[in-house]
Amino acid sequence: MSSSWSASEHRPDEERAQPVVGPAGTPASAAVFLVLTVEPGGEPVVRDLLAGLAGLVRSVGFGHPEGQLTCVAGIGADGWDRLCGDGERPAALHPFRPLEGPRHRAVATPGDLLLHLRATRPDLCFALATELVKRLRGVTVLQDEVHAFAYFDARNLLGFVDGTENPVGLTAAETAYVGAEDPGFAGGSYAIVQKYLHDTEAWEKLPTEEQEGVIGRTKATNIELERPGSHVDVNTLTGPDGEEQRILRAAMPFGRPGHGEFGTYFIAYARDPEVPETMLRRMFLGTEDTGPDPILDFSEPVTGTLFFVPPAEFLKRLAAR
Repeated sequence: MSSSWSASEHRPDEERAQPVVGPAGTPASAAVFLVLTVEPGGEPVVRDLLAGLAGLVRSVGFGHPEGQLTCVAGIGADGWDRLCGDGERPAALHPFRPLEGPRHRAVATPGDLLLHLRATRPDLCFALATELVKRLRGVTVLQDEVHAFAYFDARNLLGFVDGTENPVGLTAAETAYVGAEDPGFAGGSYAIVQKYLHDTEAWEKLPTEEQEGVIGRTKATNIELERPGSHVDVNTLTGPDGEEQRILRAAMPFGRPGHGEFGTYFIAYARDPEVPETMLRRMFLGTEDTGPDPILDFSEPVTGTLFFVPPAEFLKRLAAR
């Protein structure tokens, strides 16, 4: 599917779409990721929360506009009918598809609801997450909670710059937001999330030159290298027209040094989930020309879920259902 927009297509604005692309200006330096399942009978409470989510975000962040607090809500395939009714569904929504490669596995884990909080200040994310969890207590089960942070100059905990090729501006919107191909859900987006844990002890034993070969970029200067089969090479995907197919990455590092936990919370927003799913197949299964992504020898996914992020107006109408 082409990612270009025709003149007749609706280009999502802030009122129609959730803030998937994120606010302009200073990038988020803090994030909280909450993945929950909804208990039977808890659907009305969840619908009310989602309908009022934008107002709750404004209330928490009102006195601190410099913090650029946002929250994106996604709904999983198993929870869609329960929360949104048994009517129309997003065309490409389905459960996360696990992958069993020759050496590595991409696991599928439960998730009816994703809440992705971002801000330039961790206290704002913490305050909003506290309120969200309080309102959902007793009607949901928290499957995963991750507090993430920006690390030095946009680096991950393996020491490399992350998200270098992320689209910006209009290209980011074209990449992330559904358009005329699914008009009932134009302005929505698909989000794939995976929580990766890194074996930093093994990674740090590699000489820098070998690390660069795994990643496909120089560590100090972030210059792309010609390394067939590297992480960068495996994740470079071109369409039938020869153009590179992109996703909007919002991954951030997290960790608990005292517990030996060092990770990356990977989240990719896309107009069509087939794009990030193809990247994952290349990573875990390999291709005709390459083996699996070598970074998987040091990074293990322990979660895997797919969500649809409805347009903001869709969420506002949920309470009426």
